[in-house]
Amino acid sequence: MAALTAGETNGAIMETHALTAAVTLVSLLAYFWLGLRVGRGRSKFGVSAPATTGHPDFERLFRAHQNTLEWLPLYITSLWLFAFFVSELWAAALGLVWIVGRVLYGVSYAKAAESRSAGFGIQALATAVLLFGALIGVVRVWIATH
Repeated sequence: MAALTAGETNGAIMETHALTAAVTLVSLLAYFWLGLRVGRGRSKFGVSAPATTGHPDFERLFRAHQNTLEWLPLYITSLWLFAFFVSELWAAALGLVWIVGRVLYGVSYAKAAESRSAGFGIQALATAVLLFGALIGVVRVWIATH
């Protein structure tokens, strides 16, 4: 593929993956928001960097952010593979479900660690559908081309 100059677009990429790109960016914005909450928590609860422990309210904010980071590689990779090999629209929809789950997880975990299960379950289910759906899609394409 030739390099694009300023103002040019590759129509096929723009048409088929704009939704996935938008959902990816919103996912990263959710992660960024969780990170800002950690920064505010450091100030509010007097936990200076590089410390990651201290006040329990800070630790819950920190863990919600870290847990999101732990899930991002699996989720983002599965999201894009699902979009390429299964469905752009369904990938975007499942990505939105993941975002809702992660926001719910972050807000719930900040209030009480034991309340984080619903948000965690929502995002884990969305990730599992993306991951195993992508696996099936890749296998189907491989079989069809070999």
